[in-house]
Amino acid sequence: MTVVYAGAALIAGAILLTVMLLVRSSDDSQTVGKSLALINGTAVGGRRITEPTADGLVDRLFEVTARATRRLTPSSVSERLTRGLDRAGHPAPWTVERLLGAKGVCAIIGAFLGLMLGHGLTISGVFLAVLLGVLLFFLPDVLIYNAATHRQEHVARGFAEALDMLTICVEAGQGFDAALQEVARNLNGPIAGELARMTAEIQIGTSRSEAFQGMGERVNLPEVKGFVSAISQADRLGIPIASVLREQTVAMRLARKQRAEAQAQKVTVKILFPLVLCIFPALMIVILGPGGIRIFEMFSSGGPL
Repeated sequence: MTVVYAGAALIAGAILLTVMLLVRSSDDSQTVGKSLALINGTAVGGRRITEPTADGLVDRLFEVTARATRRLTPSSVSERLTRGLDRAGHPAPWTVERLLGAKGVCAIIGAFLGLMLGHGLTISGVFLAVLLGVLLFFLPDVLIYNAATHRQEHVARGFAEALDMLTICVEAGQGFDAALQEVARNLNGPIAGELARMTAEIQIGTSRSEAFQGMGERVNLPEVKGFVSAISQADRLGIPIASVLREQTVAMRLARKQRAEAQAQKVTVKILFPLVLCIFPALMIVILGPGGIRIFEMFSSGGPL
């Protein structure tokens, strides 16, 4: 049992370290720098330029497990991880190769833990090894999805402000591309990184419509997709950008109001569980506790009711 406890503690520490690395938030400059590096070709195919680091052994382990994972999984896994990293904003230490390596490491840890809990190569041990290996194999996917979901929420909160600033800049007489750069420089958060990447793509020769379509794919939000569709259509038909931005600003304010109302309506449902599990038991103890104690004392002493 001592070996089991020691192995479980070691594996829990490894999983905790993986979770901390995956959910570690990078600052805006790192996110923007990562996006620009992807555009300029310094990172190709999801591979990061290797730099001398102190954790060379960990990198080597991830490389070996990444090669094994790539052979054992279909190519769609790499494509899905690439899309997940795009939506998560490319956290600084993670690439597709590192995620594939992390999936392999997690699968090995899960199999080892299953064998330990199942007391070796028994039927229960093999079953637990396969079960925990499969579950931990998908742990990086879950964490990347969680990071992408949080980033989408931050983008949704900052997109209305970015659109207001963009409309003001364009109506003041500034060009649309210059206005995008101005907004990207003056805002903080994930929306600034997305705008900076989009302007960089336009500067290296990508058409404005393709750059906006790429942003719509990375930011999977209905309001962003509507904005991208409107800008692409205006660019194609020659409609004045200022009028389109003004209409999109009004629509964005309405969408933000509706989102706030929807969140407010969810409060009554969310508060039900802490109310039933935490507040009601305490109230019942305070209200019925003294009476229950007196009834118990009466029955235990044999006195009249």
